Amino acid sequence: MESNIDSFFKEIKNKFPIFNKKINGKEIIFLDTAASSQKPQSVIDSVSICYSENYANIHRGVYYLSSKLTRDYELVRENIASFINAKNEKEIVFTKSATEGLNLLANCFCDKFLNEGDEILISHLEHHANIVPWQIQSSKKNIKIKVADLNNDTSININDLLNKISEKTKLISITHVSNSLGHITDLKTIITHAKKLNIPVIVDGCQYIAHSKLDVQSLDCDFYVFSGHKIYGPSGIGILYGKQEWLEKFPPYQGGGDMIDSVSFEKTVYADSPQKFEAGTPPIAQVIGLGSAINFVREIGIENITAYEHELTNYAYDSLKQISSIDIIGNKKNNSGIISFNMKNTHHNDLGTLLDQDGISVRTGHHCTQPLMKKLGITGTARVSFGVYNNKNDIDQLVTSLNKINNFFK
Repeated sequence: MESNIDSFFKEIKNKFPIFNKKINGKEIIFLDTAASSQKPQSVIDSVSICYSENYANIHRGVYYLSSKLTRDYELVRENIASFINAKNEKEIVFTKSATEGLNLLANCFCDKFLNEGDEILISHLEHHANIVPWQIQSSKKNIKIKVADLNNDTSININDLLNKISEKTKLISITHVSNSLGHITDLKTIITHAKKLNIPVIVDGCQYIAHSKLDVQSLDCDFYVFSGHKIYGPSGIGILYGKQEWLEKFPPYQGGGDMIDSVSFEKTVYADSPQKFEAGTPPIAQVIGLGSAINFVREIGIENITAYEHELTNYAYDSLKQISSIDIIGNKKNNSGIISFNMKNTHHNDLGTLLDQDGISVRTGHHCTQPLMKKLGITGTARVSFGVYNNKNDIDQLVTSLNKINNFFK
Protein backbone atom coordinates (compact mmCIF):
# COMPACT_ATOMS: atom_id res chain seq x y z
CA MET A 1 0.00 0.00 0.00
CA GLU A 2 1.35 3.42 -0.95
CA SER A 3 2.04 5.69 2.03
CA ASN A 4 1.08 9.36 2.18
CA ILE A 5 4.71 10.45 1.82
CA ASP A 6 5.18 8.12 -1.19
CA SER A 7 2.09 9.63 -2.84
CA PHE A 8 3.36 13.15 -2.09
CA PHE A 9 6.71 12.54 -3.76
CA LYS A 10 5.11 10.69 -6.67
CA GLU A 11 3.38 13.95 -7.56
CA ILE A 12 6.69 15.82 -7.24
CA LYS A 13 8.27 13.55 -9.86
CA ASN A 14 5.66 14.77 -12.34
CA LYS A 15 7.18 18.26 -12.05
CA PHE A 16 10.33 17.07 -13.85
CA PRO A 17 9.76 16.98 -17.63
CA ILE A 18 12.73 14.71 -18.35
CA PHE A 19 10.77 11.77 -16.95
CA ASN A 20 8.33 12.04 -19.84
CA LYS A 21 11.19 10.90 -22.07
CA LYS A 22 12.08 7.30 -22.89
CA ILE A 23 15.49 5.97 -23.89
CA ASN A 24 15.54 2.81 -26.02
CA GLY A 25 11.87 2.41 -25.15
CA LYS A 26 12.58 2.40 -21.43
CA GLU A 27 11.44 4.89 -18.84
CA ILE A 28 14.31 6.78 -17.23
CA ILE A 29 15.31 5.68 -13.74
CA PHE A 30 17.76 8.38 -12.71
CA LEU A 31 20.04 7.36 -9.85
CA ASP A 32 22.86 9.85 -10.36
CA THR A 33 21.71 12.94 -8.47
CA ALA A 34 25.03 13.16 -6.61
CA ALA A 35 26.64 14.07 -9.94
CA SER A 36 23.91 16.52 -10.97
CA SER A 37 20.21 16.77 -10.26
CA GLN A 38 17.42 16.88 -12.81
CA LYS A 39 15.51 20.18 -13.17
CA PRO A 40 11.85 20.84 -12.36
CA GLN A 41 9.73 22.72 -14.88
CA SER A 42 9.61 25.77 -12.61
CA VAL A 43 13.40 26.16 -12.80
CA ILE A 44 13.45 25.64 -16.57
CA ASP A 45 10.68 28.22 -16.97
CA SER A 46 12.44 30.78 -14.78
CA VAL A 47 15.59 30.61 -16.91
CA SER A 48 13.57 30.76 -20.14
CA ILE A 49 11.54 33.77 -18.93
CA CYS A 50 14.71 35.52 -17.80
CA TYR A 51 16.11 35.30 -21.33
CA SER A 52 12.88 35.79 -23.28
CA GLU A 53 11.15 38.53 -21.26
CA ASN A 54 13.45 40.12 -18.69
CA TYR A 55 17.04 39.96 -19.87
CA ALA A 56 19.53 42.81 -19.62
CA ASN A 57 22.92 43.19 -18.00
CA ILE A 58 22.63 44.02 -14.32
CA HIS A 59 24.25 46.53 -11.97
CA ARG A 60 24.95 48.72 -15.02
CA GLY A 61 21.78 50.32 -16.31
CA VAL A 62 19.18 52.77 -15.00
CA TYR A 63 16.59 51.59 -17.53
CA TYR A 64 13.69 49.34 -16.59
CA LEU A 65 14.97 45.94 -17.77
CA SER A 66 18.36 46.35 -16.10
CA SER A 67 17.04 47.73 -12.83
CA LYS A 68 14.29 45.10 -12.54
CA LEU A 69 16.62 42.18 -13.21
CA THR A 70 19.18 43.66 -10.81
CA ARG A 71 16.52 43.62 -8.08
CA ASP A 72 15.51 40.04 -8.93
CA TYR A 73 19.14 38.95 -8.95
CA GLU A 74 19.91 40.49 -5.58
CA LEU A 75 16.71 39.06 -4.09
CA VAL A 76 18.10 35.61 -4.87
CA ARG A 77 21.16 36.47 -2.80
CA GLU A 78 18.85 37.35 0.09
CA ASN A 79 16.85 34.16 -0.47
CA ILE A 80 19.97 31.99 -0.28
CA ALA A 81 21.22 33.81 2.82
CA SER A 82 17.88 33.04 4.46
CA PHE A 83 17.87 29.43 3.22
CA ILE A 84 21.21 28.63 4.90
CA ASN A 85 20.68 31.10 7.78
CA ALA A 86 23.62 33.38 7.03
CA LYS A 87 23.65 36.62 9.02
CA ASN A 88 23.00 38.67 5.89
CA GLU A 89 23.27 38.62 2.10
CA LYS A 90 26.75 40.19 2.19
CA GLU A 91 28.05 36.75 3.20
CA ILE A 92 26.85 35.17 -0.06
CA VAL A 93 29.25 35.22 -3.03
CA PHE A 94 28.08 33.99 -6.43
CA THR A 95 30.63 31.80 -8.22
CA LYS A 96 30.37 29.58 -11.29
CA SER A 97 30.59 26.41 -9.14
CA ALA A 98 31.63 25.00 -5.79
CA THR A 99 34.96 24.21 -7.43
CA GLU A 100 35.49 27.89 -8.20
CA GLY A 101 34.50 28.70 -4.62
CA LEU A 102 37.18 26.38 -3.27
CA ASN A 103 39.76 27.78 -5.70
CA LEU A 104 38.82 31.31 -4.64
CA LEU A 105 39.36 30.37 -1.00
CA ALA A 106 42.62 28.58 -1.72
CA ASN A 107 43.99 31.58 -3.60
CA CYS A 108 42.79 34.29 -1.24
CA PHE A 109 43.45 32.50 2.03
CA CYS A 110 46.87 31.13 1.14
CA ASP A 111 47.98 34.39 -0.45
CA LYS A 112 47.22 36.44 2.66
CA PHE A 113 47.37 34.12 5.67
CA LEU A 114 49.66 31.14 4.99
CA ASN A 115 53.44 30.96 5.09
CA GLU A 116 56.06 28.33 4.34
CA GLY A 117 55.74 25.34 6.64
CA ASP A 118 52.08 25.98 7.54
CA GLU A 119 49.67 23.05 7.32
CA ILE A 120 46.22 22.49 5.82
CA LEU A 121 44.18 19.55 7.12
CA ILE A 122 41.79 17.60 4.86
CA SER A 123 40.57 13.98 4.79
CA HIS A 124 40.73 10.87 2.63
CA LEU A 125 37.09 11.41 1.62
CA GLU A 126 37.67 14.66 -0.26
CA HIS A 127 36.62 15.33 -3.83
CA HIS A 128 39.47 16.38 -6.13
CA ALA A 129 38.08 19.94 -5.94
CA ASN A 130 39.06 19.99 -2.26
CA ILE A 131 42.51 18.53 -2.91
CA VAL A 132 43.97 20.00 -6.10
CA PRO A 133 43.53 23.72 -5.25
CA TRP A 134 45.49 23.20 -2.03
CA GLN A 135 48.20 21.28 -3.89
CA ILE A 136 48.56 24.19 -6.33
CA GLN A 137 49.01 26.58 -3.41
CA SER A 138 51.36 24.24 -1.57
CA SER A 139 53.71 24.23 -4.56
CA LYS A 140 53.90 28.04 -4.41
CA LYS A 141 54.62 28.43 -0.70
CA ASN A 142 55.78 24.98 0.43
CA ILE A 143 52.62 24.49 2.47
CA LYS A 144 52.05 20.98 3.82
CA ILE A 145 48.78 19.10 3.32
CA LYS A 146 47.90 16.62 6.07
CA VAL A 147 45.22 13.97 5.54
CA ALA A 148 42.93 12.51 8.22
CA ASP A 149 42.60 8.73 8.11
CA LEU A 150 39.43 6.62 7.92
CA ASN A 151 37.66 4.28 10.29
CA ASN A 152 37.09 0.66 9.34
CA ASP A 153 33.65 1.60 8.00
CA THR A 154 35.33 4.17 5.68
CA SER A 155 34.00 7.21 7.57
CA ILE A 156 36.41 9.93 8.70
CA ASN A 157 38.37 9.00 11.80
CA ILE A 158 37.62 12.10 13.86
CA ASN A 159 40.16 11.21 16.55
CA ASP A 160 42.89 10.91 13.94
CA LEU A 161 41.86 14.23 12.43
CA LEU A 162 41.96 16.01 15.79
CA ASN A 163 45.30 14.39 16.66
CA LYS A 164 46.80 15.71 13.42
CA ILE A 165 46.06 19.30 14.40
CA SER A 166 49.24 21.07 15.46
CA GLU A 167 50.46 24.61 16.03
CA LYS A 168 51.25 24.67 12.31
CA THR A 169 47.64 23.89 11.32
CA LYS A 170 46.22 27.07 9.84
CA LEU A 171 43.13 25.73 8.06
CA ILE A 172 40.79 22.73 7.94
CA SER A 173 38.91 22.06 4.69
CA ILE A 174 36.49 19.16 4.92
CA THR A 175 33.55 17.57 3.13
CA HIS A 176 30.12 17.63 4.78
CA VAL A 177 29.07 14.46 2.94
CA SER A 178 31.32 12.11 0.98
CA ASN A 179 30.35 12.24 -2.68
CA SER A 180 31.64 8.68 -3.16
CA LEU A 181 30.27 6.91 -0.08
CA GLY A 182 27.62 9.19 1.40
CA HIS A 183 29.08 9.40 4.92
CA ILE A 184 28.04 12.51 6.86
CA THR A 185 30.96 14.16 8.64
CA ASP A 186 30.75 15.00 12.35
CA LEU A 187 31.38 18.67 11.66
CA LYS A 188 30.26 19.95 15.04
CA THR A 189 33.04 18.06 16.81
CA ILE A 190 35.64 19.24 14.31
CA ILE A 191 34.51 22.87 14.30
CA THR A 192 34.13 23.09 18.09
CA HIS A 193 37.71 21.87 18.52
CA ALA A 194 39.02 24.11 15.73
CA LYS A 195 37.40 27.20 17.27
CA LYS A 196 39.27 26.65 20.52
CA LEU A 197 42.49 26.90 18.51
CA ASN A 198 41.33 29.76 16.23
CA ILE A 199 41.59 27.53 13.14
CA PRO A 200 39.11 28.46 10.38
CA VAL A 201 37.05 25.69 8.77
CA ILE A 202 35.92 25.40 5.15
CA VAL A 203 33.10 22.98 4.34
CA ASP A 204 32.39 21.41 0.95
CA GLY A 205 28.61 21.06 1.14
CA CYS A 206 27.78 19.93 -2.39
CA GLN A 207 26.27 16.62 -1.30
CA TYR A 208 24.46 18.02 1.73
CA ILE A 209 22.68 21.15 0.58
CA ALA A 210 19.78 19.49 -1.29
CA HIS A 211 19.15 16.77 1.25
CA SER A 212 19.22 18.23 4.77
CA LYS A 213 18.67 21.55 6.53
CA LEU A 214 21.74 23.77 6.67
CA ASP A 215 22.23 26.42 9.35
CA VAL A 216 25.67 27.97 8.91
CA GLN A 217 25.36 30.03 12.07
CA SER A 218 24.58 26.99 14.19
CA LEU A 219 27.29 25.00 12.44
CA ASP A 220 29.69 27.94 12.96
CA CYS A 221 31.84 27.12 9.95
CA ASP A 222 33.82 29.99 8.50
CA PHE A 223 33.12 29.11 4.86
CA TYR A 224 30.67 26.82 3.06
CA VAL A 225 30.49 26.06 -0.67
CA PHE A 226 27.94 24.32 -2.86
CA SER A 227 26.84 24.14 -6.51
CA GLY A 228 23.42 25.10 -7.85
CA HIS A 229 23.14 22.08 -10.14
CA LYS A 230 23.15 19.76 -7.11
CA ILE A 231 19.99 21.37 -5.69
CA TYR A 232 17.76 21.22 -8.80
CA GLY A 233 19.16 24.49 -10.17
CA PRO A 234 21.11 25.28 -13.35
CA SER A 235 24.75 24.43 -13.95
CA GLY A 236 27.21 27.32 -14.03
CA ILE A 237 26.30 28.78 -10.64
CA GLY A 238 27.82 28.11 -7.23
CA ILE A 239 27.62 29.64 -3.78
CA LEU A 240 30.42 30.60 -1.46
CA TYR A 241 29.25 31.50 2.02
CA GLY A 242 31.88 33.27 4.08
CA LYS A 243 31.67 35.03 7.41
CA GLN A 244 31.72 38.73 6.66
CA GLU A 245 34.78 39.40 8.80
CA TRP A 246 36.76 36.92 6.68
CA LEU A 247 35.53 38.18 3.32
CA GLU A 248 36.48 41.73 4.25
CA LYS A 249 40.07 40.61 4.93
CA PHE A 250 40.51 38.79 1.62
CA PRO A 251 42.05 40.34 -1.48
CA PRO A 252 40.04 40.08 -4.74
CA TYR A 253 40.17 36.78 -6.59
CA GLN A 254 39.86 38.29 -10.09
CA GLY A 255 39.91 41.80 -11.54
CA GLY A 256 37.52 43.47 -13.95
CA GLY A 257 34.22 45.26 -14.10
CA ASP A 258 31.65 45.23 -11.30
CA MET A 259 34.16 44.46 -8.52
CA ILE A 260 35.47 48.01 -8.28
CA ASP A 261 34.55 51.25 -6.55
CA SER A 262 36.84 53.42 -8.68
CA VAL A 263 39.61 52.88 -11.21
CA SER A 264 42.44 55.09 -12.40
CA PHE A 265 45.73 54.20 -14.06
CA GLU A 266 47.43 54.89 -10.76
CA LYS A 267 45.13 53.01 -8.37
CA THR A 268 41.98 50.89 -8.11
CA VAL A 269 39.67 50.95 -5.11
CA TYR A 270 37.77 47.68 -4.79
CA ALA A 271 34.10 47.29 -3.98
CA ASP A 272 33.01 45.79 -0.69
CA SER A 273 32.31 42.06 -0.49
CA PRO A 274 30.59 40.18 -1.96
CA GLN A 275 30.91 42.31 -5.14
CA LYS A 276 34.69 42.35 -4.64
CA PHE A 277 34.74 38.68 -5.66
CA GLU A 278 32.30 38.89 -8.59
CA ALA A 279 34.28 40.36 -11.47
CA GLY A 280 32.67 40.70 -14.88
CA THR A 281 29.18 40.01 -16.14
CA PRO A 282 27.76 37.46 -13.70
CA PRO A 283 25.80 34.26 -14.46
CA ILE A 284 22.51 36.16 -14.40
CA ALA A 285 20.05 33.57 -15.69
CA GLN A 286 21.73 30.86 -13.65
CA VAL A 287 21.26 32.88 -10.47
CA ILE A 288 17.58 33.41 -11.31
CA GLY A 289 17.23 29.68 -11.92
CA LEU A 290 18.92 28.88 -8.62
CA GLY A 291 16.48 31.18 -6.83
CA SER A 292 13.64 29.21 -8.37
CA ALA A 293 15.27 25.94 -7.29
CA ILE A 294 15.57 27.16 -3.71
CA ASN A 295 11.88 28.06 -3.77
CA PHE A 296 11.09 24.60 -5.16
CA VAL A 297 12.90 22.95 -2.24
CA ARG A 298 11.23 25.30 0.23
CA GLU A 299 7.80 24.31 -1.11
CA ILE A 300 8.51 20.60 -0.57
CA GLY A 301 10.14 21.21 2.82
CA ILE A 302 13.74 20.21 3.45
CA GLU A 303 12.68 18.15 6.49
CA ASN A 304 10.30 16.16 4.26
CA ILE A 305 13.11 15.58 1.76
CA THR A 306 15.45 14.36 4.50
CA ALA A 307 12.90 11.90 5.90
CA TYR A 308 11.88 10.57 2.49
CA GLU A 309 15.42 10.08 1.17
CA HIS A 310 16.49 8.45 4.45
CA GLU A 311 13.71 5.90 3.96
CA LEU A 312 14.76 5.33 0.34
CA THR A 313 18.42 4.89 1.27
CA ASN A 314 17.65 2.31 3.95
CA TYR A 315 15.34 0.45 1.56
CA ALA A 316 18.00 0.44 -1.16
CA TYR A 317 20.75 -0.64 1.22
CA ASP A 318 18.70 -3.54 2.59
CA SER A 319 17.62 -4.58 -0.93
CA LEU A 320 21.17 -4.53 -2.32
CA LYS A 321 22.46 -6.56 0.63
CA GLN A 322 20.22 -9.41 -0.52
CA ILE A 323 22.37 -9.84 -3.64
CA SER A 324 25.27 -12.06 -2.55
CA SER A 325 27.65 -10.81 -5.24
CA ILE A 326 27.26 -7.16 -4.23
CA ASP A 327 29.94 -5.60 -2.06
CA ILE A 328 28.71 -2.30 -0.56
CA ILE A 329 31.50 0.09 0.34
CA GLY A 330 30.71 1.65 3.72
CA ASN A 331 27.42 1.22 5.57
CA LYS A 332 23.98 2.80 5.86
CA LYS A 333 24.59 4.38 9.27
CA ASN A 334 24.87 8.17 9.03
CA ASN A 335 24.46 8.10 5.27
CA SER A 336 23.00 10.80 3.05
CA GLY A 337 21.41 9.15 0.03
CA ILE A 338 24.53 7.72 -1.65
CA ILE A 339 25.44 4.04 -1.94
CA SER A 340 28.61 2.79 -3.63
CA PHE A 341 29.10 -0.86 -4.50
CA ASN A 342 30.87 -3.36 -6.71
CA MET A 343 29.72 -6.70 -8.11
CA LYS A 344 31.92 -9.76 -8.21
CA ASN A 345 33.03 -10.81 -11.69
CA THR A 346 31.71 -7.57 -13.26
CA HIS A 347 33.70 -4.37 -13.75
CA HIS A 348 31.86 -1.30 -12.46
CA ASN A 349 31.92 0.36 -15.91
CA ASP A 350 30.39 -2.75 -17.48
CA LEU A 351 27.80 -2.71 -14.74
CA GLY A 352 26.87 0.87 -15.60
CA THR A 353 26.59 0.04 -19.30
CA LEU A 354 24.36 -2.98 -18.68
CA LEU A 355 22.09 -1.07 -16.29
CA ASP A 356 21.74 1.68 -18.89
CA GLN A 357 20.21 -0.87 -21.27
CA ASP A 358 17.36 -1.13 -18.76
CA GLY A 359 17.01 2.66 -18.56
CA ILE A 360 18.83 2.91 -15.23
CA SER A 361 21.35 5.73 -14.87
CA VAL A 362 24.08 5.19 -12.27
CA ARG A 363 27.55 6.73 -11.95
CA THR A 364 30.62 4.52 -12.31
CA GLY A 365 34.32 5.18 -11.86
CA HIS A 366 36.41 6.90 -9.21
CA HIS A 367 33.93 9.77 -8.67
CA CYS A 368 36.74 12.37 -8.58
CA THR A 369 38.09 10.70 -5.45
CA GLN A 370 41.10 8.80 -6.74
CA PRO A 371 43.07 9.05 -3.47
CA LEU A 372 40.11 7.44 -1.66
CA MET A 373 39.90 4.63 -4.21
CA LYS A 374 43.62 3.99 -3.82
CA LYS A 375 43.18 3.93 -0.05
CA LEU A 376 40.39 1.35 -0.41
CA GLY A 377 42.41 -0.73 -2.88
CA ILE A 378 39.89 -0.45 -5.71
CA THR A 379 39.77 1.45 -9.02
CA GLY A 380 36.18 2.61 -8.70
CA THR A 381 32.60 1.71 -7.87
CA ALA A 382 29.08 1.86 -9.17
CA ARG A 383 27.21 4.56 -7.26
CA VAL A 384 23.51 5.17 -6.81
CA SER A 385 22.27 8.45 -5.38
CA PHE A 386 18.77 9.73 -4.75
CA GLY A 387 16.72 12.85 -5.36
CA VAL A 388 13.14 13.91 -4.73
CA TYR A 389 12.01 12.20 -7.95
CA ASN A 390 13.09 8.69 -6.91
CA ASN A 391 10.91 6.02 -5.34
CA LYS A 392 11.01 2.42 -4.14
CA ASN A 393 9.97 1.17 -7.58
CA ASP A 394 13.22 2.64 -8.96
CA ILE A 395 15.14 0.60 -6.41
CA ASP A 396 13.15 -2.54 -7.19
CA GLN A 397 13.95 -2.11 -10.89
CA LEU A 398 17.63 -1.61 -10.03
CA VAL A 399 17.69 -4.81 -7.97
CA THR A 400 15.91 -6.76 -10.73
CA SER A 401 18.50 -5.60 -13.28
CA LEU A 402 21.41 -6.37 -10.96
CA ASN A 403 20.08 -9.88 -10.33
CA LYS A 404 19.79 -10.40 -14.09
CA ILE A 405 23.39 -9.26 -14.58
CA ASN A 406 24.56 -11.40 -11.66
CA ASN A 407 22.90 -14.51 -13.08
CA PHE A 408 24.41 -13.84 -16.51
CA PHE A 409 27.97 -13.62 -15.19
CA LYS A 410 27.79 -16.54 -12.75
